[in-house]
This record gives sequence, C-alpha cells and structure tokens, in this order.
Amino acid sequence: MARLNLWRWAVLAFAALYFLVPLAASVVFTVDVPGGISFEAYSRIVSADGFTSSLLLSLELAGATIAVVLLLMVPAMVALRLGAPRLRPVVEVVCSLPLVVPPIAFVAGISTVLKWGPEHLSRTPLFETFVAIQNPSFPFVLVLAYVVMALPFVYRALDSGLRAIDVRTLVEAARSCGAGWPQALARAVLPNLRGALLNAAFLTLALVLGEFTVAQLLGFRPFAVWIYSVGGSQAQLSVAVSVLSLVVTWALLLALTAFGGRSRTASRG
Repeated sequence: MARLNLWRWAVLAFAALYFLVPLAASVVFTVDVPGGISFEAYSRIVSADGFTSSLLLSLELAGATIAVVLLLMVPAMVALRLGAPRLRPVVEVVCSLPLVVPPIAFVAGISTVLKWGPEHLSRTPLFETFVAIQNPSFPFVLVLAYVVMALPFVYRALDSGLRAIDVRTLVEAARSCGAGWPQALARAVLPNLRGALLNAAFLTLALVLGEFTVAQLLGFRPFAVWIYSVGGSQAQLSVAVSVLSLVVTWALLLALTAFGGRSRTASRG
C-alpha cells in the first residue's frame, strides 16, 4: 500500500510539473522587462484594441452554442433512454465522429458549402440565409460548427448524468401526476441533471473560447484569433491574455466542482 501511494504521489507530482512549469515560464515572460519586473502587460489587456469586442463575440457564440447543443441533445438523449435504448451505440458513434475528423477537413467542407450556396441558390430565399449566417457581427455559421464539435463532450457529460438517475421512474411519476412531456422533462428530469448540464456547458464554453482553426480559416475574429493576431506585434500582451484566460478557466472549473459537490450533498440530505 505504501508503495502504491508513493507511485501515486510521483505521478501527481509529474503531472503538476508538466502543467505548472510552462505556466510559470509564461508568467515570467510577461513580467520580465529590462530593469526589473513589471505587470504592464496585464494592465494593458482591457485597453488593448479588439480585446473587448473579440471576447464579447466569443462569449455570445459560447452562449448560443450552449443553448443550441443542450436544446438538441437533452430531449434526444432522454427520448433515447426511454424509447430506443438499442440505438444508443449508434448515437454514441455519430456524436463521437467530430473527434476523428480533423478540424482542417471540417472547415474545408464548411467553406465548400458556403461557396456553393450563393452560386446555386441566388434566386431562392435561402440565399439570404447563407448571407445572414456569415454576418461578421455574429457569425451563426460558427455556432453551427461549434455545436458539431461539442457533441462528443456534451454527449459524455449528459450520458453520465442520465446513468446516475432513474429517468423512466421520474418521467412516469411526473406523468401520473398529470404533467405533460415538456413539464416532466423540465420539472422531473432537468433538476436531477444539474451537474451534468453544468459540465456540458463548461466544456462547450472552454471549446468555444479556445477554438482557433475554424474561426481563422472562415475569416472571423473571436477571442482565440485575436490572441494569435496580437502575438505577432505584442508578444507579452498575447501571452498575458493566454495566462489570464487559463487562470479564469481553472477558476470556473473549481467553482463548478464546488457547486456540483454542494448540490450532491444537498440532494443526499
């Protein structure tokens, strides 16, 4: 047992070094200036040109992506568990496909469709749809792409949450009390999936804030693309923003973990 604990601590220490050493090096790079230490790179983040607009755009895209993917996946997975459990392997494979498709190939397909649409649908109402989803102020085409990319993570989070509860009993109890299907889903199932929904939302938020390839190749400028563009002329500022975003992400993860733990404790109580 002592030897097992020793190996466990060794693995944890190696993992800590693997993550903390690059982070520490990044922090040193941002504060190391000729003549001493300065936090000017961090003080210039908010006033940097394009920071606010790109961050707000990414947050808007994240909110829309979370809403769309949850509205799509929650009813589908509940219906799958209640009415067609044999189709679960098929849905799992379909939702896992974005993990095996390279982002460059994925965005190449999107670009092909976006170029094909206006050429062949210019005399139909769908032409305006193709123009609208590419609006630079809110490119909804990125939301559609991020929904597909988030499917594996959202599926795993929701599947774990549904495995932990008896969905059929909850729905039947709600239905026997006179609730309709939407009410049964909203009042009986969703409160018991709070932790899974938070996990899915957090994973989607992290995906959208850090996604670069699709947005860059489609010509839009959310937060990750802005960090890359700033890095060419202001390296310290770019690294400072990356460090700050990583710290904020960790803080959100810790808050989510603490909230989920309190929710489980309250449920057991």
